[in-house]
Amino acid sequence: MPEGDTVYLVAKRFDRAMAGKTLLRGEFRVPQLATVDLSGRTVRGVGTVGKHLFTRFSGDLTLHSHLMMDGMWDVYPAGAKWRRPGHHARVVLAADDVQVIGFRVHDLKLVATPKEHDLVAHLGPDLLDPHWTDEHAARAAAALAADPGRELGLALLDQRVLAGVGNLYKCEIAFLLGVTPWTPVSEVDAGRAVALARKLLLGNATAGRFEQSTTGHLDRNRKNWVYERTRQGCFRCGGKVLVRTQGHDVQQRPTWFCPKDQQGPYPPQ
Repeated sequence: MPEGDTVYLVAKRFDRAMAGKTLLRGEFRVPQLATVDLSGRTVRGVGTVGKHLFTRFSGDLTLHSHLMMDGMWDVYPAGAKWRRPGHHARVVLAADDVQVIGFRVHDLKLVATPKEHDLVAHLGPDLLDPHWTDEHAARAAAALAADPGRELGLALLDQRVLAGVGNLYKCEIAFLLGVTPWTPVSEVDAGRAVALARKLLLGNATAGRFEQSTTGHLDRNRKNWVYERTRQGCFRCGGKVLVRTQGHDVQQRPTWFCPKDQQGPYPPQ
């Protein structure tokens, strides 16, 4: 599932393409919205809260969407051929010079703009909130520490704790804290964990790059400390990086870590 910074950048690209333009075509290819026609409405803007994307139209109407594992909003010049199969398109928005297509986007809902917060009220503080304050940081740290025995990695992925972290950042945050993702949250500095999470997501989001880096390098083999580095080894010490499964059922994720640089428990092979 895309991290919060990826969704943020998708929204920014969408916004640059469509904000202020009037739709000549605005159709849905999902049963629950198949009769809705958005043509004639103006796109007021596109924004995010965590991994949730909101497209706002004139008339106080908002479209909510989520990328999940396979969704994407693609931007094309008017009349250009789509790079993805047409039967994957669930939303088609077109102005006179541009079209934005929602391929396999999920959780599509149309709501009154003043009510859109109701769809994300359950989330923790958004790590990319432009109005982030010390109060947001304190609230996120308190939520992270609220269940002391919970595994750090599972707590970081819980969007009700803080919104935006995905599996890549989960692994990298644990590495930078010097503990394994299976370490109880009681054994980490929750405030530092939140600060690291915001720093990493914000760094990539403000750089405007879809190529994520947690090390400051963009070379393919130097981008991350441990994430997906079972072949290359730990970027810090060069030692072996292990991968184990964390979580259960739909929350199950492959999880990378360096047993030399990270202290704490982890599952046997």
